[in-house]
Amino acid sequence: MIIDGKLVKILGDGQMSDLIATDLKYRKGLVVDGAMATELEKRGVDTSSDLWSATALIDHPDEIIAVHKSYFENGADVATTNTYQANVSKFMELGWSESESEALIVKAVELARTACDEYYGSLSDDERKKRAPDPLIAGSVGPYGAYLADGSEYRGDYNLTKAEFQEFHYSRMQLLDQAGVDLFAFETQPNFDEANALVDLLMDKFPKQQAWLTFSVKDEETLCDGTSLAEAVKYFNGADQISAIGVNCTTLENINEIIRNIHQVTDKPIIVYPNNGDIYDPETKTWQANPQADTFKDLVPEWLDAGAKLIGGCCRTTPSDIKEISNFIN
Repeated sequence: MIIDGKLVKILGDGQMSDLIATDLKYRKGLVVDGAMATELEKRGVDTSSDLWSATALIDHPDEIIAVHKSYFENGADVATTNTYQANVSKFMELGWSESESEALIVKAVELARTACDEYYGSLSDDERKKRAPDPLIAGSVGPYGAYLADGSEYRGDYNLTKAEFQEFHYSRMQLLDQAGVDLFAFETQPNFDEANALVDLLMDKFPKQQAWLTFSVKDEETLCDGTSLAEAVKYFNGADQISAIGVNCTTLENINEIIRNIHQVTDKPIIVYPNNGDIYDPETKTWQANPQADTFKDLVPEWLDAGAKLIGGCCRTTPSDIKEISNFIN
């Protein structure tokens, strides 16, 4: 409900909230937002450092709010915080103190929440009824490979112990949780062992939180580290705190078959948010336009029919792409 212009979620004491399930009781699907870096670059923000789009947390917070708000205006039900590449270790490597680095993670949640409150607070009662009951703020938890900033999230060729993975992720997750995210987004996960460490950390340290889990894949059947996608999904199907499972940051053309493969081994809501069809070179960190790529308008009906419940966009997607998704889901 809206109280004093702010969206407030009412939950019972100690209740673990599965707000995805709540929203899906009333809608055939939810719309996830799109790319942050692409839109920041259009607004003149330099995202070429190891921090990528998280650079804007330091000197362009208003632009982050504007990007989040543009996705809500075009039909998004979920905003993903600008923390995929952001973590305390990287900020400190680049010269910020520990307390300053922690404050930047919290700030990312506050900016997303501000955009949500401003947009939903501006809607009339009739307009509000047409949207999801609970617009969500998902705290982005990118993989260890994103911290390496060398394209490892598309290879999964790094090996840490379970304890090392958890030590790396814990501080960011703790800050996101304390700042009030509705759930975590364990996204672009290329490495089965890392995903396992994250889910165990979620259950051990954040028993009242939920997360979605999306993998980085090299094809329709395989995670980037060589693990079977179906086996990975089946493994996490029993994790009650995983609210949705799927893939992100892959090509549009892969999605339909991926949904079908996942649908066979899980009863959880399936989430997909692919790239826009452009081709990425992880060595040069550049994109090449692909004029032959399909569009969301062409493919979203097929994805819904195949069983997807949450659909959005990843790299290079725009508010207009999210509008195309919203037009079908709404």
